Amino acid sequence: MKNLVILGAGTAGTMMANHLHAQLKQPEWQINIIDEREEHHYQPGYLFLPFDIYSPEQIIKKIEDFIPKEVKLIKEKIDVILPKENKIKLANGDELPYDLLIIATGAKIAPEETEGMQGTEWQKSVFDFYSFEGALALRNKLRDWQGGKLVVHITEMPIKCPVAPLEFAFLADSFFSDKHMRDKVEITYVTPLSGPFTKPKCTEALAYLLHEKNINIECDFAIERIDNETKTMVGYDGRTIPFDLLVTVPTNKGDGLIERSGMGDDLNYVPTHKATLQSRDYANIFVIGDASNIPASKAGSVAHFAAEILTENVLLYVNGEPLKETFDGHANCFIETGHGKALLIDFNYTHEPVKGTFPFARIGPLSLLKESKMNHVGKLAFRWIYWNVLLKGTHIPFVSATMSESGKIYN
Repeated sequence: MKNLVILGAGTAGTMMANHLHAQLKQPEWQINIIDEREEHHYQPGYLFLPFDIYSPEQIIKKIEDFIPKEVKLIKEKIDVILPKENKIKLANGDELPYDLLIIATGAKIAPEETEGMQGTEWQKSVFDFYSFEGALALRNKLRDWQGGKLVVHITEMPIKCPVAPLEFAFLADSFFSDKHMRDKVEITYVTPLSGPFTKPKCTEALAYLLHEKNINIECDFAIERIDNETKTMVGYDGRTIPFDLLVTVPTNKGDGLIERSGMGDDLNYVPTHKATLQSRDYANIFVIGDASNIPASKAGSVAHFAAEILTENVLLYVNGEPLKETFDGHANCFIETGHGKALLIDFNYTHEPVKGTFPFARIGPLSLLKESKMNHVGKLAFRWIYWNVLLKGTHIPFVSATMSESGKIYN
């Protein structure tokens, strides 16, 4: 019997287990998935938790609820990957050999990378919302906060879901407007980028929305440290940004397992072929989701589209056939803009987000790069789709794994 081992039972790992269990069957193959956690978190829900839009119960379920019965779930901490020996060493001392390995260990926040971020004001006036604990603590803070300078900040790129900080700023505008205290809150969006997003047309649209909602923006800000005594962010260029409440996205890094295994770059992301999703260093290792260093958005939709293509390449590899270089970095992201509206962006490695309709030309029903109530409905509906469709490896009709140019307006 041959062993396929999947590291991580988050979004990407769970999807791969569901995609492959019907293709690589016993007794020829045993599929194992390893994760030390008990819970599966719907991470996009962290954005809504601080504003009491979602409750914890809506974004947390048991991991085993989504793992096929034919797949062996191993709830243990992984100590190290031994790629030259084709083995996984667990923290309890056990070793698990593999013929094929899929790394889906994701990314995590690393607030310790920035001086002062985890200082005396951590979870008092300095919060993250990229962890469940951070989002929950922020929810409790916002329930009673009386106003002041709210700063929404990105430490450095890349980060999981690059649009989430923007969404937080937009939702904060809506939240405080509904509480009839928007005039008491000054919102500033601080980014290391030269604009709100990495692509020109999307940046233009989002900058307009920030201006329309009276949200200030500070660009090209490289943070050096946080001064907890004065509640000030200090940049390497000498700029200072004061805050009463700082909502920051700390540095994102790959799992420490990757560093311990000597397989990652400076941020612990695994060097990966961007079109095949095969490891650059080991032919029998594939990487999916936030764990890889491919130049695609670190968003759940990317993992979803990549899973369909990676499934095909895994089967080709097993059969000794050439891999297909077909993954194009396709990302499809709703951007919640508050007040019951959202916009949608659809892009890949080579095509930036543009206006148009999705998934059908002229028909839509979703609009691209334009606020609409229908997009907001789509954003909220995605939670049901995530739990009931995506994790189970079910293909979504009319949505291709590679980006379609249908409905897009490029002029």
